[in-house]
Amino acid sequence: MSTNIVFIGLGNMGLPMAQNLVRAGHAVTGFDLVPASVQQFADGGGLVSDDQAAAIRAADIVITMLPASRHVLGAYLGKPLGETGILAQARPGTLLIDCSTISTEAARQVGRAAQDKGLPMLDAPVSGGTAGAANGTLTFMVGGEASALDAARPCLEIMGKAIFHAGGSGCGQTVKICNNMLLGILMIGTSEAIRLGVANGLDPKVVSDVMAKSSGRNWTLEVYNPCPGVAENVPASRGYTGGFGVDLMLKDLGLAVESALASGASVPLGALSRNLYSLHSKAGAGALDFSSIYRLLGEKA
Repeated sequence: MSTNIVFIGLGNMGLPMAQNLVRAGHAVTGFDLVPASVQQFADGGGLVSDDQAAAIRAADIVITMLPASRHVLGAYLGKPLGETGILAQARPGTLLIDCSTISTEAARQVGRAAQDKGLPMLDAPVSGGTAGAANGTLTFMVGGEASALDAARPCLEIMGKAIFHAGGSGCGQTVKICNNMLLGILMIGTSEAIRLGVANGLDPKVVSDVMAKSSGRNWTLEVYNPCPGVAENVPASRGYTGGFGVDLMLKDLGLAVESALASGASVPLGALSRNLYSLHSKAGAGALDFSSIYRLLGEKA
């Protein structure tokens, strides 16, 4: 059965996610501030409109994929608050799904506001990168009521292969922040280990192959190797273009450190990783893939 969906945020992740919904037969109206992204969506069969408020009023489901907490707060709560946002425009019963990666507190703030209006809402950040978005193999980490997840599941299953209910509102964001903090730490550790081997005369592919079959085995080593020439079809082998940007990783590590400060958790490696990615970004690498931290570590050797 076709569902009327509004998808806001047609960036590197949002566009392929929305396109998968279109290919599954749903009526999806897409919105983005970048005209070229909207045109690309339309070229693939998506619907476009100049009236976002009207589209939201007619929607069964509204999905957002936005860059940061402030964008999500503005989109849902409106500017000024409460007058122009999604919550003011959605009709009763509309299911709201935010797939952005934002702070736990921002997710809970929007979730509370949605609950006050009687609108079911999920925070459902994703893992899997642009390839997972294109292939429909994302992992969804969901916070919110179980009944809302049940309603969203058919839609999420089109875009992803694994769906985890982390708990109540904001819990999806918390587990996503934990995952991405670990990812950043692992990328730095993997880069250091390969750099150490190379500095001592080893072939980086040999180092990588050995560690991939040993106790140092991890995703960044096997799937997303940061050393140019070791693996094909990864950002490291195309000048660190595409993929998951340094500035996005820096944002997520910042969220992790903020969450740790708020909750009293100790994350010394997370904090150090944030500092290294901040240094990398300030050196002009913000738009490069986060695996380019390998390059920074070489410069500091």
